Amino acid sequence: MKQYGLIGFPLSHSFSKKYFTEKFEREKIEKARYDLFPIESVSELPNLLEQNPNLRGLNVTIPHKLNVIQYLNHVDEGAKKAGAVNCIKIITTENNEKVLEGYNTDVYGFEASLKPLLKPQHKRALVLGDGGAARAVKSVLKDLGITYQIVTRREAPGNLLFSDLKHQDIADHLLIINTTPLGTYPKVEDYPQIPYHALTADHLLYDLIYNPEQTLFLKQGADVGAQTKNGYEMLLLQAEKSWEIWTAKENHS
Repeated sequence: MKQYGLIGFPLSHSFSKKYFTEKFEREKIEKARYDLFPIESVSELPNLLEQNPNLRGLNVTIPHKLNVIQYLNHVDEGAKKAGAVNCIKIITTENNEKVLEGYNTDVYGFEASLKPLLKPQHKRALVLGDGGAARAVKSVLKDLGITYQIVTRREAPGNLLFSDLKHQDIADHLLIINTTPLGTYPKVEDYPQIPYHALTADHLLYDLIYNPEQTLFLKQGADVGAQTKNGYEMLLLQAEKSWEIWTAKENHS
């Protein structure tokens, strides 16, 4: 039985287990399972691998996307560029040693889902939040030649504070991307504090959150005719890219 899974903490509302379990059933992929591993500290990873010798791949979520890198043998260029890993391929050598390869499939998922929406006016972006999820977003924006400004709650060099955002900041940045968890189910009444009154129909609002389907952040954009996008397609794309990485050169019949 080949085993795959997700590490992070907490893992109370995981898309991945349901997605991969249904995928295995739908595509008749036998002898494969996907499990959740809620580890509070990434230092628990070596022990997890020892206890689960059939693990072939792991997805990585909050809060381990950065700290997990120290446990990897190889990190691919895209993940190095982003500075975060959300996918690990586990290879067992002939000597029964584990080789861990790190990737960032969020980069692929975000870029592939964002590019079709971009219009000529989307040259400057506000990125709300600066955690692990923002790493992939920033990497993609750089590749696409879109300049960006980070917005955070706490002071950090070069960042804007949410409390300092003005009407002009919104007017000057017609692409706004929420990478914070604000508004995620069940706390659906939360939303990033920005000057929503400055939004226009020329804006594109992208929320990495997928549950609920329309956060209050997106709703306030939609109310003025702005283009909006949630994180569901990104999630699907990154999941499929993870599977592609895990199963390369393997036969799962």
